[in-house]
Amino acid sequence: MIVVVALLLSLLTQAIVAQDTSLAKVKEAFDVVNIPKDIALPFDPSFLLEVSLPQTTGSAIVLRAGVQLPRNATVGPPSFTLVGHDIGHGPFVVATVDPDAPTPQNPNISEVRHFLGGNFVSERLFAGQATLTNTTAAVSDWLQPTPPTGSDAHRYIFLVFRQPQGFNDQVLVDATTPRTLFNISEFGAAVGLRNPIAGTFMLVAPDPA
Repeated sequence: MIVVVALLLSLLTQAIVAQDTSLAKVKEAFDVVNIPKDIALPFDPSFLLEVSLPQTTGSAIVLRAGVQLPRNATVGPPSFTLVGHDIGHGPFVVATVDPDAPTPQNPNISEVRHFLGGNFVSERLFAGQATLTNTTAAVSDWLQPTPPTGSDAHRYIFLVFRQPQGFNDQVLVDATTPRTLFNISEFGAAVGLRNPIAGTFMLVAPDPA
């Protein structure tokens, strides 16, 4: 029995740390849970996005699109890597939004902006893989997911865009702007972001009572 439990835990851990390996499967995962419709952005990625969440013990968790994590695994802040060919040096904009606040059934304060940062550039790790680094302050620092008690799991969506000229001069959002009632589609249209080039997402439910 102990061996079976250990094997199940091992398989679960492997599933959690497994990263996305197929653009088609990531796109399908987005479509299945209606992300493009709910955030009003087409999603046809050119690159895989690896989002890595550091843990207090053990290895970091690398997201697979649609994986559900316990809230205590999402303290962050996350780091980002693009995988694919002809990534380019950047700069890139990274955004994370929750379209399900306060609950998926009644998302009347959505979207919540959990991260927004520009000036990310790629630092090559291996052929076809580049970590994104940033030496400037984020527009909105990482905000850990906190779905309210009684809610179903929320979708936390990570998106990467090529950064348009003039992005650093935008005045629509800064560190003091309320994080609720954000709209990534409207913001993107206003500042010149095109469709995302990469993305992934995780599910996070409230802490157990």
